[in-house]
Amino acid sequence: MSHALTLSENDRISIELGGDGVAQVRLTRGDKMNALDPEMFERIIEAGSVLHNMKGLRAVVLSGEGNAFCAGLDTASFARTPSPDEPELTERTYGNSNKFQQVAMQWRKLPVPVIAAMHGVCFGGGLQIASGADIRIAHPETRMAIMELKWGLVPDMGGYALWRGLVRDDVLRELVYTNREFNGEEAQTLGLATYVDTDPLARATAIATDIANRNPHAIRGAKRLHAGMLERDTDAILLEESIEQHGIMRTKNQVEAVMAGMAKRAPSFEDV
Repeated sequence: MSHALTLSENDRISIELGGDGVAQVRLTRGDKMNALDPEMFERIIEAGSVLHNMKGLRAVVLSGEGNAFCAGLDTASFARTPSPDEPELTERTYGNSNKFQQVAMQWRKLPVPVIAAMHGVCFGGGLQIASGADIRIAHPETRMAIMELKWGLVPDMGGYALWRGLVRDDVLRELVYTNREFNGEEAQTLGLATYVDTDPLARATAIATDIANRNPHAIRGAKRLHAGMLERDTDAILLEESIEQHGIMRTKNQVEAVMAGMAKRAPSFEDV
């Protein structure tokens, strides 16, 4: 089934929720290589809010239409005069983030796993958005770069927070300082892509479908544990594991996972 949901009518992003609980989220500014203009920032954040509150959601696939995942900041935005009432970058307007960070950080903040399918071009802000996903599938020929230093800027859309644990420190420094381009195959060796596939959207959808057939309460609990793994000390992690497990054990969905596994049948879970 497909749902228009409550996302405003727009030409920047779309959401389709399938009957399996997998939402296909697509950047739809394909004629501009899905470059990030002010409207794109607003609509991506709106989509994140819709997804966060969506009933029956079990996994998200994030992709771009046309010849690119996302080419980064629309260069026309460089000449834009900020609105007088526009918040300063240092203002935290979305929890711990500003607007530009939220478009990347919100994928980590979603309660369900997000799988990004990268193809064509994935530069600058586009790469930071993809880095917000739990899992990234790249076409081997995807052109990628941490682009900001080319324009005399620093990465500021959540990249430094999202790249922790993905990329070795000295490697990340080289990629940031030089803004050199690399492809999808190298991205996997660097830690910026989980898998390489000639059909990244199909691979991402297959992974999302697999996730959607797991206990949705356990999947959300596992994502919460991952979110704190880098920041918490060992004692806190051990306690959080126990808290999550205590809340799941012997619940209807957990029992169904056991029964379905023993009977070698597809499970039938109640949605969160």
